[in-house]
Amino acid sequence: MRERGEGRTSRFWILLFAALAIALATTVAACGGDDEESGTPTSGATGGATTGGEATGEPIKIGVFANNEGPFAPFEGQTWGGAMLPLIDRGATPVSGDPTDGVENAVIAGHPIEFVYGGSDSTPDKAVEEARRLVEQENVDILVGPLSGSEGIAVANYSKEQPGVTFVNGISGAQDTTLKVRSPNFFRFHNDGTQWTAGLGDYAYNELGWRNVVTIGDDYDFPYSQVAGFVAEFCSIGGQVSKRLWPALGEEDYSSFITQIPEDVDGFFLGVGGTGTVAFVKQYEQLRGNLSDRIMGGIFMTDPVILKELGNQVVGVVTAGMTSGDSTEPAYLEYANGLGEAYPDLKGTASSVFAYGYYTAMEAIAQALEQTDGDLSDDHAALNDALANLELEAPLGPIKLDENRQAIMDNFLQQIVEDNTGDGVPDVKTIKRIPEVDQTFAGAFSPDTPSPDRTNPECKTGTPPPWTQQGGGG
Repeated sequence: MRERGEGRTSRFWILLFAALAIALATTVAACGGDDEESGTPTSGATGGATTGGEATGEPIKIGVFANNEGPFAPFEGQTWGGAMLPLIDRGATPVSGDPTDGVENAVIAGHPIEFVYGGSDSTPDKAVEEARRLVEQENVDILVGPLSGSEGIAVANYSKEQPGVTFVNGISGAQDTTLKVRSPNFFRFHNDGTQWTAGLGDYAYNELGWRNVVTIGDDYDFPYSQVAGFVAEFCSIGGQVSKRLWPALGEEDYSSFITQIPEDVDGFFLGVGGTGTVAFVKQYEQLRGNLSDRIMGGIFMTDPVILKELGNQVVGVVTAGMTSGDSTEPAYLEYANGLGEAYPDLKGTASSVFAYGYYTAMEAIAQALEQTDGDLSDDHAALNDALANLELEAPLGPIKLDENRQAIMDNFLQQIVEDNTGDGVPDVKTIKRIPEVDQTFAGAFSPDTPSPDRTNPECKTGTPPPWTQQGGGG
């Protein structure tokens, strides 16, 4: 049971490093609220003054949920910090140093904003159960979330049952969530897991000289999407994937999977996430030695907290994703500084996809509400239209949506390098910016292609994406 105002943000970091150190699928005790008997989290912070006048309109209730249990629970603070920042930028004040306590004095377009807390555990059943509670019992107008890949597919399908509610994805990254489900009231203002890999296959083939690789990823929808993007790009150029390994999400002992990686392959793509990233890397080094020249990381490898835990073990690893922690663009620096000022315990985590994804979700909601004066009539027709047509000038570049309400945005190829700032944590260097990666991945995927899974897509040569050297880029 979670009590408010007890300094949970500090405990968050203690729990996080304890979890990473022992490489377990941590469960953070963050499931409480004000309802002691039912155990359902029901936090809300309603507002007063803001950005442009007094609160004269009807309240708008927004539910926010991420993972407060399971292997992604340690990142809950980052998700909420990102989500609260657009409201803080508009005059709201944090209730405490714990982002999940929400904000006070939040008003958009004259409407006071109320927040309702929610949490899940990375499983689709729990995510839908929580979405139902927030929508059908708490009566939220807008729902932000979920965090994990299979959760997103389930919640997107549920959104079709609730046309009077607007759903904006948190950071769940399975491809099918938008490409296959295509719910008219579900929006995703960040790249999916497949888009996040743009540039990795090209770098592996043309810069590292890899020709034969293995992939290893958690056995659920998000890593399926990550591996799908890498396979599609690498194989289109001429590379081969000899084996795909799928440990269960939350696995603690990866030794049997590590021993299945042939010694004679050029390298492997790592799609193990959450606390599992740390467990895998440490166990690989114990069994096989240094991995920095044999591995390409998925989206989690450059998370600031994971970098702090792994340190020099991952210097040299190349990865890719939608954030660029070394950006010096004024808009990004303003975003990063704002997050650290609002929540000091989150200083230095602005490049986390957890923070950035929930930030872009809430910023899009805020701008769409401002464009429509908070009009929620006719099953949110005006709001949904505004979201669908919004061109968001985000801190790391513009984001627009396709016809499936899925983000088209830049992707960043990066390498983990030695610490240059003196904080003892490896830095991340951006190698290449790949503009406007769309969900078809330059034609490799469509609503009619097989969903990414343990064996799809097939590894076959084809037309390389335009950002590869064979496709004219480079």
